[in-house]
Amino acid sequence: MRDLGLLSQLLERGSQVQQVDFKRYKDGRILRSMPFGDDITQEFGAPWIIIHRVDYHRILLNEAIRLGAVLQLDAEVKDVSAEIPNVILAGGERVFADVVIGADGQWSVVRNTVLGTPTPPVETGDLAYRATFTREQLESLFDAKVNRLIQKSAITSWLGPEKHTIFYPVRGGKEFNLVLLRPDNMAVGTHRAEGDVGEMQESYADWDDTLQKLISCVPTVYKWKLTHLPELKTWTKGAVALLGDACHPTLPYQAQGAAMAVEDGAIIGKLLGSLQAQNSSRDPSLLASVLGLYEQIRKERTSRNVRGAIMNRQLFHVDDGFLQTIRDFALKYAGVTYKSDWTWFSSFRQRQTLGLDVLEDCRKAFEAWEAYSLPYDKGQ
Repeated sequence: MRDLGLLSQLLERGSQVQQVDFKRYKDGRILRSMPFGDDITQEFGAPWIIIHRVDYHRILLNEAIRLGAVLQLDAEVKDVSAEIPNVILAGGERVFADVVIGADGQWSVVRNTVLGTPTPPVETGDLAYRATFTREQLESLFDAKVNRLIQKSAITSWLGPEKHTIFYPVRGGKEFNLVLLRPDNMAVGTHRAEGDVGEMQESYADWDDTLQKLISCVPTVYKWKLTHLPELKTWTKGAVALLGDACHPTLPYQAQGAAMAVEDGAIIGKLLGSLQAQNSSRDPSLLASVLGLYEQIRKERTSRNVRGAIMNRQLFHVDDGFLQTIRDFALKYAGVTYKSDWTWFSSFRQRQTLGLDVLEDCRKAFEAWEAYSLPYDKGQ
């Protein structure tokens, strides 16, 4: 976002995280308060910002339109052809293009074409309840602990057996999101369903009173099945490529799903722009080759993040007992930055996730690809 000149808009509409508090589920006791704030900026070159997804979409959309993008809305894609790249819309219309990018989410239609077979995401065994509150709504509870909670620009997470929850500010602290993660009890194949508020409350009946106060404000709720996929054998077929959740859907336990998708888009744009600048030809083999380069650049990084989210699930959902005691002890010394981490391992993982300049990495990869002047072979 900094390189695109959009960081100031994110800061204006979002919240810069100052700390992340991990709490024990039963009594709300803080297990670890990890400093973020300026430490994150100093180590990784940019702040950690929480932003409402609608606001984030709007910033990206406005910039895309400013740069000349043309959107065709209400255009459901039913099928894709890779031989001569085109998409077939629900109404029967064919739309031809030099390149087709399938950014169509976990239940991707384009993925089926790229892989040659239907490949639905795999159920993880977890589901999510999601709720949003206004600041005024939470202030009206007249609860001292809730008031202290909403005064902080922080992420708060309660960790418990088989479950955890996350509470955080959006829209500059004018609103707050609550996400409740628990074992899945939805029917197989159901993506989203109306939830039962009583069932949700019962799921957290023996949890911290402050969390229960937040849950008591939820009048209606939906629940979402959480899915992911193991690493795909390929992301591209000719001049058709996958992006974001279409190729690496992940559990939301590492806060990297949207970030990975935005990085994917930035890399595809950078590579196609570099190719166009060096060669005005629309040679399909060159386009297919540079999309193969995109996959090579991104695949290992995104697969590692998907595995990291699975690892976090195991760490967050430990049953009470010996392993939970060890987890809590290690968490006391863990941090996101080198400065705040006494375990080394935690900050090492974060440097792998946050420490790479993906655009600079892309530039170097394109220069190496260009130097050989040969189509990139994904099989090598």
